Amino acid sequence: MRVRPLALLREALGDLDPSVRRTAALELGARGVSEAMPELVGMVVEEANDVDAADALGTLAGDAVVADRIVTALSDRLADAALDSSARRRVTQALAEIPGPAARDTLTSLTGDGDRTVALTARYVLELREPG
Repeated sequence: MRVRPLALLREALGDLDPSVRRTAALELGARGVSEAMPELVGMVVEEANDVDAADALGTLAGDAVVADRIVTALSDRLADAALDSSARRRVTQALAEIPGPAARDTLTSLTGDGDRTVALTARYVLELREPG
């Protein structure tokens, strides 16, 4: 019996070992499997291969419905008062990878964030997205 790689990766996404889960999430995200989204968002927040995780989220965001779910998940993390400044900045940077109006609107709202670094990051990302 032949086991399919996607089935193994999906199984690994539930592994107790964070490094196994994260590797699976990156591989699944690169293949457009939206089940990886929660783990990828967590990786951005936790600074665990956050740049690669943001890239994978960008790949998943090729589907507009998934893009909206990603923006919602990232926004929910930003709303967590316990999230430190560094994590808020990484989440803001991850929004740069997500196309569409939901990400743009979230970034626009972040330009007025009380954390100057987050506000400047959001402003910079918007400038990159919409060159004037």
